[in-house]
Amino acid sequence: MSVRYTWVQWNKHKKVYDLVLLLGVAAFITVYIGVSVLTTPQGQATSPPILIIRATGSCAIVMLHLILAIGPLARLYPSRFAPLLYNRRHFGVTMFFVALVHAVLQTMWYGGFGVVDPITAMFTMNTRYDSWVGFPFEAFGALALTILFFMAATSHDFWLKNLSPRWWKTLHMGVYVAYASLVLHVALGTIQAERSLVYPLLIGGGAVTLIALHLIAGVREVRADAGAKPASGWVDVASVDEIPADRAKVVRLKTQGGCDRVAVFRHGERGEKLSAVANVCAHQGGPLGEGKVVDGCITCPWHGYQYRPEDGQSPPPYTEKIPTYELRVEGERVMLNPEAFVPGTPIEPVVIGGINDA
Repeated sequence: MSVRYTWVQWNKHKKVYDLVLLLGVAAFITVYIGVSVLTTPQGQATSPPILIIRATGSCAIVMLHLILAIGPLARLYPSRFAPLLYNRRHFGVTMFFVALVHAVLQTMWYGGFGVVDPITAMFTMNTRYDSWVGFPFEAFGALALTILFFMAATSHDFWLKNLSPRWWKTLHMGVYVAYASLVLHVALGTIQAERSLVYPLLIGGGAVTLIALHLIAGVREVRADAGAKPASGWVDVASVDEIPADRAKVVRLKTQGGCDRVAVFRHGERGEKLSAVANVCAHQGGPLGEGKVVDGCITCPWHGYQYRPEDGQSPPPYTEKIPTYELRVEGERVMLNPEAFVPGTPIEPVVIGGINDA
């Protein structure tokens, strides 16, 4: 979280993550070049610049597949993949720079030896826009790189705050347009330059995998929403023992507008308190109920945004707020009033009977 612009906010975890990420990129490019050299028939060696161009391009498209897979995997297996989602923006920015290196090298290598500037040469050497097989695949790569540039340039929370979450999220959903453009870029490029089916099969398999992951995660959410409880009267959430300390139980409420989700957290030094807040983080809509209470604050598993459980407000100097809900305990059952209070409204936590005296 940040209320002012700083280049990068690193903590120990992010430093380790970024180091592993950079080592992974270096390893991929090194292995790609090494395997290419070892498997190329004698007398057909590829020049080093072309090898680097292909290695960086392959690395970028693999990274983009991983980035797009993290989202649905985090929904399907939160405990395993949520930490990767937390740092996904660093992953995305790194991927952009790898793609940029690929684009610059390709432009200079294939368009830098003529009488016109390299960029003009790249977009005028092939003008077969009327042929699908011979279509200038560079145009799709340029479109994807442009989208990825704007995403990388606005990846900081400074831009999210100034653009507003709605417009920022809309802009960053452009990653799917960039992905489709890169698939066409790679597919058309390999058709025109390669006889092997390896690249088309790999890119096709990657696309099918991503579509399948998103569909599975979506169907799972739809099925879970189908079991939502009517938002009328006091709603039975769960028994007290079903809510782990510093964790939450998410209850789905069926409303006229669809389905609302409320996270009921158990917190306090001895886990003696219960509070309920909206399950949606004010930052990027992260599932707060899949997070935990850290230092007395509900912490979003996606990017670490925090809220006090008793009033749904971020601790100063941050100003984000989320709706709160009223709870009560009847015997061993936790009951929820489905009427949401205005974001940031203080609600006295419910104290679980007997725990204070333990």
